[in-house]
Amino acid sequence: MNDKPDFTFIIASSVHDMKNSLGMLIHSVDELCERLPPELKDALNVSTIQYEAQRVNNDLIQLLGLYRLHNEMFNLSIDEHHVTDIFQEQLAHYRDTLASRSVTLQYDCDEELTGYFDREIVIGVLNNALNNATRYTRSQILLVASACEGGVLLEVHDDGQGYPEQLLKTEPGKALRGIDFHTGSTNLGLYFASRVAELHQQGDKKGNVTIRNGGRLGGGVFSVYLP
Repeated sequence: MNDKPDFTFIIASSVHDMKNSLGMLIHSVDELCERLPPELKDALNVSTIQYEAQRVNNDLIQLLGLYRLHNEMFNLSIDEHHVTDIFQEQLAHYRDTLASRSVTLQYDCDEELTGYFDREIVIGVLNNALNNATRYTRSQILLVASACEGGVLLEVHDDGQGYPEQLLKTEPGKALRGIDFHTGSTNLGLYFASRVAELHQQGDKKGNVTIRNGGRLGGGVFSVYLP
């Protein structure tokens, strides 16, 4: 009989508790913000508090997702979805945060474009990409979607300085090996997005994640292909 504690389970349980507590905190802050006058929101820098809290919450969700993936407890719920609905939700969700940073968010997508994917998990991937773009962009972020090889290609473009050369040379599925101890970046979001994309399969096609620099706005471009 093995009496050693399962530390992965203990950590996952702790992460779950932290996520629940943080979720309650985010909800309370959002309710408080609705009662504050605009000038007080700016003085208290509330948008930054909301952004950082949501970023940490996304990281906790990804950690739980990776735990479930590792233990084969992760089940996708794939259905057909209109991509514009997803993008419009992102615009509404990030409107206040981006406005406080003088950043514009737009999208370019055929109104009739649909894709087959797990809606909630793909929104989580886009949220992480948008959080990253929000942190590094100068003034613009653009969501782009197009039909691609029998599936859909979702992209997040920004006009920042782009991804560092070292990260561009790293495969997204191996991104956790490229932890930057100077900046504190773990690349967790990139690794999680890659694993999630790979779960989306159609025949011999498998989803994938890529990053590059340039794109429509001259900065970083995060892309996820879903067959």
